[in-house]
Amino acid sequence: MSEILQISQLGNPGLRRQSQVVENIQDDRIQKLIDNLIATVKQANGVGIAAPQAAQCDRLFIVASRPNLRYPHAPQMEPTAMINPRIIASSTETAKDWEGCLSVPGIRGLVPRSRAIEIEYTSRDGKLYRQELTDFVARIFQHESDHLDGIIFLDRVESTQELMTEDEYQKQVVNLL
Repeated sequence: MSEILQISQLGNPGLRRQSQVVENIQDDRIQKLIDNLIATVKQANGVGIAAPQAAQCDRLFIVASRPNLRYPHAPQMEPTAMINPRIIASSTETAKDWEGCLSVPGIRGLVPRSRAIEIEYTSRDGKLYRQELTDFVARIFQHESDHLDGIIFLDRVESTQELMTEDEYQKQVVNLL
């Protein structure tokens, strides 16, 4: 049975640490962590969650894009565990879009990100994947990848003028889409 994990909040020193490479993907602790992260991101209406957000210093995260209360226009995909992920190449074309974070509740920020990235990761069953991600899913990957290096989306916002509360985001942005 999966467990809903406590999500570390902004200010928790664990969110600023460099994560460690996962050596043994089949380790019971890692497999259980994956199940628990998937359950946690679903319950929290997130589209991604990284191990450091659950006080674990492992280089792994879940990408779980789907329409929900926080992201009503998100594309649908199966929750995917990405272990030891890395960005191999990034497009020079960038786009700013609104991001939130389960570790920074109540705040959204306009964050510039590459529109397309080529990535590599190992799945929970040990297979190596290499693929291109674009737009919203590329943004999730970059956001979660930052967590593995101790970077929070607020670090990438170019101006405090590009921050707003979740309530205002829902009124101004979501209702316009």
